[in-house]
Parts: sequence; structure tokens; C-alpha cells
Amino acid sequence: MNPKATPASLQAQVSGSSFYAGMRVLPKAEREAMYAVYAFCRAVDDIADDQQGERAGRAVALEQWRDDIEALYAGRDPGQAALVADAVRRFDLQKDDFVAVIDGMAMDVAGDVRWPPFETLDVYCDRVASAVGRLSVNIFGMERATGVTLSHHLGRALQFTNILRDIDEDAEIGRVYLAGEHLGAAGIAFTTPRQVVDDPRIDAACRPLAAIAHDHYAKANAILATRPHGHLIAPRLMAAVYAPILSRMETAGWTAPRTRIRTNKPALILTALRLWLFR
Repeated sequence: MNPKATPASLQAQVSGSSFYAGMRVLPKAEREAMYAVYAFCRAVDDIADDQQGERAGRAVALEQWRDDIEALYAGRDPGQAALVADAVRRFDLQKDDFVAVIDGMAMDVAGDVRWPPFETLDVYCDRVASAVGRLSVNIFGMERATGVTLSHHLGRALQFTNILRDIDEDAEIGRVYLAGEHLGAAGIAFTTPRQVVDDPRIDAACRPLAAIAHDHYAKANAILATRPHGHLIAPRLMAAVYAPILSRMETAGWTAPRTRIRTNKPALILTALRLWLFR
């Protein structure tokens, strides 16, 4: 990652993501800060998901990010963390949230995540998703306590939805993020990732996680319904787009063979426009 990345280059990185429509309507300073946070997340996520690199080397790369974040907040040369330096300064982003994201990626590097206890899965989702929300809410201008609670619920809702959508892709790289308790209750033995996700009882193991995700969406939407202060088109957009994806998956079921439910980009843009017009 180039620490001297320009706003244009950061925008190019995020332009293919589902978050782009929500970020694009932010004021310039907030938009560029979100691009920088997204680029940081992409950088550490690419390290975690690098299937060609050795685990030891990937762990070293994550530790370098951790050291650079520490250096940034200590006023030393931030190295590659210069990428987020302006956003940190402008919006008082918290070091612990950057570190939490790195900690989440380190869980993937340490070993392929397979059928973790739900408590561990929840910690993982807090690190890789809710911590990103905590970074974002400062940029959105939310009151911190409300933003942290929103991040808790919406981050988990989105991450659980992604887990349920990416079952096959994750199994191909040796990972199964479904909770061990849910698999065990469905009678599925912990064998290999491919055997686990192809088990005909997998649907019964997925539905409890879907129910938990719906509960988090409901709690996030309840917070958003109070119209808290801040630029909230991005979180409203993600909730409005991803909750229906979860419902579509429930209708289709998770028994193999599965068809991956994809985001409808024209619908995404129309939803963003509607939220912007009626905010």
C-alpha cells in the first residue's frame, strides 16, 4: 500500500464496492477520510486472504501495520499508516479501532477459522466489522456512544450476512465461519470444510445465525429511526440493501448447491438516491 496514495487513487480502490454509493454523497473531507479507512481495511484484508503467502510472512506484514499505527499515534514516522494520518487528525479516529481490525485479520492468519464457538465468532465480527463502523461513525459526525452501539449491531448484521452468503467461497480456502454450536445442533460432524458445507443438514445450521443477524438489523434500524445526528446515508444504505439479501437467502435456503445472492447495483444506486433525497 502506497502511503502517499492520492484521493483519486483511494476513490478508485473503493469504487467497485457496495459502500461506494453511500460514501460518494459525503462532503469532501468526510468522503476522503472514508476512502482512506476503506483502503486501510483493504490492505490488511488482502494480507489475511493472501493464499499464496506463507503464514509467517503474512503475520509479519500485519505486525508492520500494527507498528505503523502505533507510530502514527506516538508522533513518529507512520510508514504505511500515513495513509490514514489525515483522517485520524481531522476526525479523532481511535487507535484501538485500527488495532482491533488488525487483530481480526490476525485471527485469519494464525489459522484457518473453522466452526469457532459463537463467542469467538462474535469477537471476530467485532474486530473485522464493528470496529470499522466505530472508525466510520466519527467521520459521519455521530455522537460517539450512539455510534458505537450502532456499529455493534450493524457491523455484526452485515458480517453475519456475508458469512452466510460466502459459505462456498470460504470453504474453498479452508474456512468455515459458521458457529460450532449451530453445526453441532444440526448433527454435522467437524470433518473438512467442503464436507461440512455440503452436508444436507447445513440449512439447519445457517438459520440460527440468520435469526441473530435479523435481530442485529432490527436494533440497528431502531437506532437509525431516531434520526441521530450525522451523515448516515452509508449505514442506512447498507442496512437497506443487505437485510433483503439475507431474506432472499432464507427463502432460497442453504442446502447445496447454492447460488450466491448478489447485490443489484442499479437497485443500490436507486436506494442511495432515495435515502439522499429523503434524509
